[in-house]
Amino acid sequence: MNLLNFENISKGYGEKNLFDNISFGIDEKDKIGLIGINGTGKSTLLKIVAGLEEADEGKKTCANNIFISYLAQIPEFDSSKNILQNVLYDKKSDSVVWENEGKAKSMLNRLGIKDFENGVENLSGGEKKRVALARTLISAKEVLVLDEPTNHLDSEMAAWLEDYLKNFKGALIMITHDRYFLDKVTNKIIELDKGKIYTYEGGYSEYIRLKAQREEMILATERKAKSLYRTELEWMMRGARARSTKQKAHIERFENLKNREKPVEEKKLEMNSVSSRMGKKTIELNNIKKSFGDRCIIKDFTYIFLKNDRIGIIGNNGQGKSTLLKIITGYLQPDEGTVEIGQTVKIGYFSQENEYMDEKLKVIDYIKETAEYILTVDGRISASQMLEKFLFTPDKQYTVIEKLSGGERRRLYLLKVLMEAPNVLILDEPTNDLDVQTMTILEDYISGFDGIVITVSHDRYFLDKVVNRIFAFEDGDIVQYEGGYSDYRIAFDKTHQKDISLVYEDEKKDSSDSASKNTWKKPDSKVKFSYNEQREYEAIDGIIEKLENDIKSLEGDIIKFSTDFVKLNETMAKKAELEAQLEYQTERWIYLNELAEQIENNK
Repeated sequence: MNLLNFENISKGYGEKNLFDNISFGIDEKDKIGLIGINGTGKSTLLKIVAGLEEADEGKKTCANNIFISYLAQIPEFDSSKNILQNVLYDKKSDSVVWENEGKAKSMLNRLGIKDFENGVENLSGGEKKRVALARTLISAKEVLVLDEPTNHLDSEMAAWLEDYLKNFKGALIMITHDRYFLDKVTNKIIELDKGKIYTYEGGYSEYIRLKAQREEMILATERKAKSLYRTELEWMMRGARARSTKQKAHIERFENLKNREKPVEEKKLEMNSVSSRMGKKTIELNNIKKSFGDRCIIKDFTYIFLKNDRIGIIGNNGQGKSTLLKIITGYLQPDEGTVEIGQTVKIGYFSQENEYMDEKLKVIDYIKETAEYILTVDGRISASQMLEKFLFTPDKQYTVIEKLSGGERRRLYLLKVLMEAPNVLILDEPTNDLDVQTMTILEDYISGFDGIVITVSHDRYFLDKVVNRIFAFEDGDIVQYEGGYSDYRIAFDKTHQKDISLVYEDEKKDSSDSASKNTWKKPDSKVKFSYNEQREYEAIDGIIEKLENDIKSLEGDIIKFSTDFVKLNETMAKKAELEAQLEYQTERWIYLNELAEQIENNK
């Protein structure tokens, strides 16, 4: 059954035309992945599907009584409601639907949100996205429209969402960069390319095969047309006389061939690997330790990075992955131990958040601030040429940054980092907000990169293609595994299989023991605060508020010192330290409030 149908729809903003006369439909069993280069209009198309925007032209047909649930790329909330109320709120009835409370709490727990009574304004950007995902899934009925649902999900959360969406009874259309996720969830890929739309049956792997097949057919047709055109051109040059009907037809065929619409060759985001020479000494971590309050994030960790190391860092959210990167880059200092960096080491750091960008700057001027020219194996290349390789056309290069999409800004920021010619490339969640095509080329770039690559990522596909060693955060320790993500998963499961079996046996024993008893006696000991916990509980709200205010103040200083690199680095280091403290204090707040609730229930 067809749920939604779009015929010859077009959409543009000012002089920019996003797509023109495209047609597609969504059936009740469809699980669609929407892909395309950043800035092509994918998010706009999802908004049109969700009914939040209107197409400039074309026709939309919708089946009766269809309810569409939509997850925005940047979600919005009602600040007067807490997390749980926001998730359960139903716009149609303008009320909180408490019948779904149990399901909502379970879903939030799965997504790492524990304090349901907290205000949404206290959440990080990633936490807000996960709360919005829960809100969208709770309300889902016939059609789910999801814009980057896998951003800010760790591997366990992504695996849970995979299962949830595979079992969802309605239709689904989504944008995601996670190619394993696309392969496991979708049965159809829609590609938005140069204002046109192409549909492929199957998941991501099948899309790659079918797209290559389609492009080869187009090129083969063009080769035949060129051959025929040369033959016709020779005939014309011999002096065709337009006397007979046959000759007139010949000339007409020549004109048609001459004026035919030629296929646009697929542009690829590509850049030869650029790096600075690295000496013998790289980066050495010697018995480093980092704690926030009573919680030890990193303990007694030692590692000497080898030239051409490809390290993937994984673990659940909040375990300290970004903290380790900040220690390596010097934005944070370890409590104990040392970080030694060789004199020739040049770090390029692609952080989770874009660096400050002057939005009034033109794209080309932003890149020229780093370098007007760069030396590659192909010779000297200008900033403009580099931008073209990164799919910024000449006219786009003179666009101001404020007019770029979020994904285009990430691509621009990535280019700037690479143009600094680092020999150590540090990537913190690089797959967030980058399109699939950009990720593919980044992977190719890294494969030829002459230096060290260290990346935090939840993208299993990216890790499998890029890294040869995994650092896994496990119960406070950093455990090393050889190979990519799939190798790690096999080794992890094998290592922990025995532990799982023992736990299972203990559970069975406990179950049989309890079944044989007629009564169960509640322990006499009561849950209660220690003296220090009571004092901490009373003061923690004020501590968190002060940290948040201090971070906001430093954000203002970062803009003020944008041209003073010494003060800018000092300010960013302070901000990183405060953010790490805030992360720790937030986790303590959750623990203390849960404990307070238990104490209240036991009275």
